[in-house]
Amino acid sequence: MTEKPVFKEAQYSYMQDHVEKHGISRLGMMRNQDWHDDPRRFAFTFSRYKFAAKMLAGKSSVVEIGCGDAFASRLVQQTVGSFTAVDFDPIFIDDIKNRMNPEWPLQCFVHDILDGPVPGEFDGALSLDVLEHVDPRLEHKFLENTAASLTKHGVFVVGMPSLESQAYASPQSKEGHVNCKSGDDFLILMQRYFHNVFLFSMNDEALHTGFYPMAHYLIAVCCDKK
Repeated sequence: MTEKPVFKEAQYSYMQDHVEKHGISRLGMMRNQDWHDDPRRFAFTFSRYKFAAKMLAGKSSVVEIGCGDAFASRLVQQTVGSFTAVDFDPIFIDDIKNRMNPEWPLQCFVHDILDGPVPGEFDGALSLDVLEHVDPRLEHKFLENTAASLTKHGVFVVGMPSLESQAYASPQSKEGHVNCKSGDDFLILMQRYFHNVFLFSMNDEALHTGFYPMAHYLIAVCCDKK
């Protein structure tokens, strides 16, 4: 029998025990591409989800609309009661289910928010890097149905790349980005559906209240639906 390797520093044996108990976690499909193409995207994505996690902390039931592979969603999941992830593409939902960890249970199913609200009652919602993919003629359906998925005082965290950032976007990103906005336009749009909207700028991992035209990414915290 081959002897199990032993770390030179004893505290690291916990990692070995963890691998034996849980195995090695797999990346989601989206994060797998990031890891191969540009690992810096991990930092950008996780910083956005960490902010959303802080804004939604303590909520009893949260839904992510357009979850993709939901790999970074665990940052939010650990701060809320129950977590539901929906996406209109079944390939992403299958990917989530195939990687599901019983110690991090979440509900996930196929749902197109343009068809109607998400079934259930949620006091928090998030949607990051989704609205820019929605035809501008249909964004009212996206936001009406998202608001309808929330309780009266629910909180919605929504983020998208700024219109100004598109000069530096990759060809793959540009192909799907049909609805990026400047900061003022994004704020006005969200104020049509929520009484209180707090808009932030992001550049790489840094979140701030700076000048919108110099922001690469925009993220809004929306409260009290109309």
